[in-house]
Amino acid sequence: MGTMGRPREFNTEQALDKALDVFWRNGYEGTSISELTHAMGISPPSLYAAFGNKEKLFRSALDRYAEVRKQIWTELMSEPTARAMMKKLFDRVIDFYAAEGNPHCCMLVKGTMTSGDCGQVLAEHMSAKRAESEQMLVERFTKAKASGELPGDINANDLAGYYMTVLDGMSVRAASGASRDELHKVADLAMRGWPEK
Repeated sequence: MGTMGRPREFNTEQALDKALDVFWRNGYEGTSISELTHAMGISPPSLYAAFGNKEKLFRSALDRYAEVRKQIWTELMSEPTARAMMKKLFDRVIDFYAAEGNPHCCMLVKGTMTSGDCGQVLAEHMSAKRAESEQMLVERFTKAKASGELPGDINANDLAGYYMTVLDGMSVRAASGASRDELHKVADLAMRGWPEK
């Protein structure tokens, strides 16, 4: 272990993961620099040297969260059908929300819902990150239409919007204490509505 006061003597990705966890649980305004440095195992000068101020650290943590999500999306996109991808996405989301020790909601949903918690610019940053996920669904559903998996009269944007709304709702329900079983029932009902040819 290096000296705590020296900048950058830590794993940046691990530090961002720890900062993200604090922001996730407490919200942006509810998080103090001392809580962040304690969780990250660094001193305030190291935090400022590596990440700038609290807002820049929050943005970096959000970008890290979005990067991890993108890796999951890439894995999901390799599923042979759009339907299989959607089913696996629901399973992954439920496993995450129900895992012991995880915050039981999506960071991007929570952040955009808590108006006034982090200011307009940061809220817009989070909304843009959420839009990236929806765009990935649109692309997959467009491919599914082209291959004949989905009916020709299905609008890929509308279908993506529908499933993102279900996923957002599951995040809200999970944060309110919904069990794994309850979340699976929501996912199962949503999958019953999958458009068949």
